Amino acid sequence: MGENKRKRGRKPKTPTQETKDFPYTTAAANDVVSVTIPAAEPTTDPNDLSASRSRRGRPRKVNKNDNPRANIAASPERRSSRQAEQNGDLAHATTTMATATTTTNSAAIVSEPVRWENVGRVVPSMDAVVKVFCVHTEPNFSLMWQRKRQYSSSSSGFVIGGRRVLTNAHSVEHHTQVKLKKRGSDTKYLATVLAIGTECDIAMLTVSDDEFWEGVSPVEFGDLPALQDAVTVVGYPIGGDTISVTSGVVSRIEILSYVHGSTELLGLQIDAAINSGNSGGPAFNDKGKCVGIAFQSLKHEDVENIGYVIPTPVIMHFIKDYEKNGAYTGFPILGVEWQKIENPDLRMAMGMGPDQKGVRIRRIEPTAPESQVLKPSDVILSFDGVNIANDGTVPFRHGERIGFSYLVSQKYTGDNALVKVLRHSEILEFNIRLETHKRLIPAHIKGKPPSYYIIAGFVFTAVSVPYLRSEYGKDYEFDAPVKLLDKHLHAMAESVDEQLVVISQVLVADINIGYEEIVNTQVLAFNGKPVKNLKGLANMIVVLETKTAKAATLDILTTHCIPSAMSDDLKT
Repeated sequence: MGENKRKRGRKPKTPTQETKDFPYTTAAANDVVSVTIPAAEPTTDPNDLSASRSRRGRPRKVNKNDNPRANIAASPERRSSRQAEQNGDLAHATTTMATATTTTNSAAIVSEPVRWENVGRVVPSMDAVVKVFCVHTEPNFSLMWQRKRQYSSSSSGFVIGGRRVLTNAHSVEHHTQVKLKKRGSDTKYLATVLAIGTECDIAMLTVSDDEFWEGVSPVEFGDLPALQDAVTVVGYPIGGDTISVTSGVVSRIEILSYVHGSTELLGLQIDAAINSGNSGGPAFNDKGKCVGIAFQSLKHEDVENIGYVIPTPVIMHFIKDYEKNGAYTGFPILGVEWQKIENPDLRMAMGMGPDQKGVRIRRIEPTAPESQVLKPSDVILSFDGVNIANDGTVPFRHGERIGFSYLVSQKYTGDNALVKVLRHSEILEFNIRLETHKRLIPAHIKGKPPSYYIIAGFVFTAVSVPYLRSEYGKDYEFDAPVKLLDKHLHAMAESVDEQLVVISQVLVADINIGYEEIVNTQVLAFNGKPVKNLKGLANMIVVLETKTAKAATLDILTTHCIPSAMSDDLKT
């Protein structure tokens, strides 16, 4: 059945006899072929062997509207004979073919060998795209004194100015070795990680070997694209070893959830395919300028071809942050939990006028600087002079609106912002210093090994999102204990150094009989004193540690091959 489908509509082949009788043909009357071959001498010799050589093989298919290239013959003999058959005037076509000029004959039979170095590149910036090879050694968050088995990964990156390379943060997370390979090269160069931005999922690398930078031009960054703008994602995804190019259009621009950083920043949604290995690869516009970095895609049975790109405003923020501070400091936040004021009765209760719009503050993080000036139930009317709507959005571009957190993310750590609020029907203005977010349960420990303390078999540690994921799997938000999830989702740190301390497990010994079933239980106090963080708990225990507890701890460490009773950060 498939064979029949392919045969339907197929035009009959030109008879071989016609080709044999008329070896030299010219283009049809409507076709123009312009050829310049200075090295070839015109010839009219019908026995010239180059004629038969040039006609071997299947000719390239050329559409009617195509512009033939100057050094390629566009199969004029087929089109001439087909036109003659359709017009029913084969004799006239024969006469035309026989009187073809010798110049055209030379154009059809002379061709130069293709040299790969002369083949033009579609996207010149593709040479700046590199393949990133990384060996990861992740901490074991359940057994804090160990590390997991190392594994390798490959992803993409690209060269920018200043002898630097950008890729994704998750591509080099917990790295022990990073190597880069240029397009068309067989050499891997050892790279150094300069900065890792966990919130924005961007990492910056460099290579000390001068050979790596030879013949490579850095990419140029373009402006934030508009909807329906064409984008081309370049990288090294699974399915092959060579560079891959996928194209699509920008389908959405909004504040997105960055999975790796557990943050919300500006992002682009595109319909180009983004697969494993594409991470860190650039997205080019139709002018060959980089408009983003591919970093994640949406995998769901109800959706197809939804990929996400980190846009240039976020990329430039990361680069300028590093250049300004010599390290990555992060994206600041306002530090408030707010709600929409779309209900007319709520607006009236807040004392808002008919022309006033804004959002209501529900809670303020105690560690945020604005906690000194802002209060719950304040209505934020504007941020840095930009009015905020009742749904929490601000004007973005023509016909578009975006969450006002975008304005905050444009700032840098330590910058000031003018916030206008409505309090008891009175408008107040505050100049607020912006800082990064301090979470009670952090989303990352930023490459550091997890902290722990062991005494008499009790293993104490601080809770983090990687710890919950290690204990309860990727669905930890459903499987973890409710009390821990409540702290994770709703609790706010009262101080910068506050941690949620738990007894991870109890290593069984004679000294702790009856306590071996305690798992992931929060430690609220020790001898009546509140436990603020793990280091404070360790200091309290050391003071009261008995000889029996010390001896039992040494035996337990030896039994379980644990090198130390506490992590290095607690020893100082």
